[in-house]
Amino acid sequence: MNPLLIEKESAPISQQMKITSLLTRPHISLSDLLRVCPEANEAAMIASEKEPDVLTQTEIQLKYEGYIEREKEQANKLDRLEDLVIPDSVNYDEMKSVSLEAKEKLKKIKPRTIGQASRVSGVSPSDISVLLIYLGR
Repeated sequence: MNPLLIEKESAPISQQMKITSLLTRPHISLSDLLRVCPEANEAAMIASEKEPDVLTQTEIQLKYEGYIEREKEQANKLDRLEDLVIPDSVNYDEMKSVSLEAKEKLKKIKPRTIGQASRVSGVSPSDISVLLIYLGR
């Protein structure tokens, strides 16, 4: 692997590691890795004959699985907060760290839930975090 990594201007490895972790490095592609591993290349060619997009999809899944997982976690968090009710008694003016624009919009629109508040234009994720802390969540 090291000659390939050096060719691609990536740091060489000094210990064993999964080949999929090498794919997350910049400038390293699945086709590069398949050139180095004949057995995997043969299996990949057979798979791509049956399904032409399999190599592209495999590379995307392996290269970006960390990002995809983080986005899934974020979406799950938003789903849990979607129906969290904001009491009518909330005084947005008391929230020191919420932007002036967010305070004005929240007072005007009066969202019923955190989910609705998060979709108000001008209300940032940090404003929502402050609101959640204010609500005791």
